[in-house]
Amino acid sequence: MLAWRLSRPGPLESEPLELVEAPVPSPGPGEVRVRVLVNGLCRTDIHTVLGEITPPSYPVIPGHQVVGVVDALGAEAGRFRIGDRVGVAWLRETCGRCPDCTRGDENLCPNARFTGFHADGGYAEYALVREDFAYAIPDAFDDAHAAPLLCAGIIGFRALRRARTGVWENVGIYGFGSAAHIAIQILLHRGNRVHVVTRGERQREMAREMGAVWVGGPEDDPPEVLDRAVIFASAGELIPRALRAVRRGGTVASAAIHMSPIPEMDYPTCVFGERVLTSTTANTREDGIELLRAAAEIPVRTEVTEYPFHEVHKALRDIDGDRLRGTAVLRVAER
Repeated sequence: MLAWRLSRPGPLESEPLELVEAPVPSPGPGEVRVRVLVNGLCRTDIHTVLGEITPPSYPVIPGHQVVGVVDALGAEAGRFRIGDRVGVAWLRETCGRCPDCTRGDENLCPNARFTGFHADGGYAEYALVREDFAYAIPDAFDDAHAAPLLCAGIIGFRALRRARTGVWENVGIYGFGSAAHIAIQILLHRGNRVHVVTRGERQREMAREMGAVWVGGPEDDPPEVLDRAVIFASAGELIPRALRAVRRGGTVASAAIHMSPIPEMDYPTCVFGERVLTSTTANTREDGIELLRAAAEIPVRTEVTEYPFHEVHKALRDIDGDRLRGTAVLRVAER
């Protein structure tokens, strides 16, 4: 099979991914093999390619927003049938036995493994997944528009939970990329007023079109006091800004897997008054199931830009340069 393989990290301009002919993997017990149709790309892929987060070993095939069809079953695998459409997300495997897993926090499992990081992912014609970590894709979405739900959607959904967002609140979104353009639809569906801070004019225009009541640039602060805020950008300087923007008792949740250094914060304006700062770490399978159900019911409309399989580096550079709306999706194969 053809696959984009990362043998060592490097700058995007050096195009560190190599297109290789790799063996077609065989599913083990409890696994299914997926013929990949599309794979969504995100900033976690960029952090991996640049070496800002480091896989335990190289080479590795990145990609963790996989949509495809089951084409082989491993021993004892019976949840899906050949030809079923499934999704493969970031969370690939947990131990199921540690204290985190047994109390329902499998996203914090110290033995967790992640797709495209610990094991090969979707920048390839075929991928493996444990059947109990695969998602059935709702018929409401075609392949390309389903892909962003499997990371951007799930992580955004969990970040809204971590921020304790409810209904009819003032909610701030900092950074308006792939995850935020899904999260805003959930927030608006619940009757919230959404304020967006983002650096790119393209993203600001999109936020206005999608229903944000206020949109500002990097140096702007929301005109109203916020109840909650979610930070999707990986800029540490946004943490104290968001904390100052929320009310006493408000919550700020970071959805970033990697973040630049956080500046020194002023206690009276950033922390005092029972303001809460929390983070989002991966997701549980229940997050994924609930997000897909909610996305189909609302319905959420993802915005995607498709790239041919051979243009993976161009797609990553466009994400890094904020040159696209919504989510970049790599077209691997047609049905």
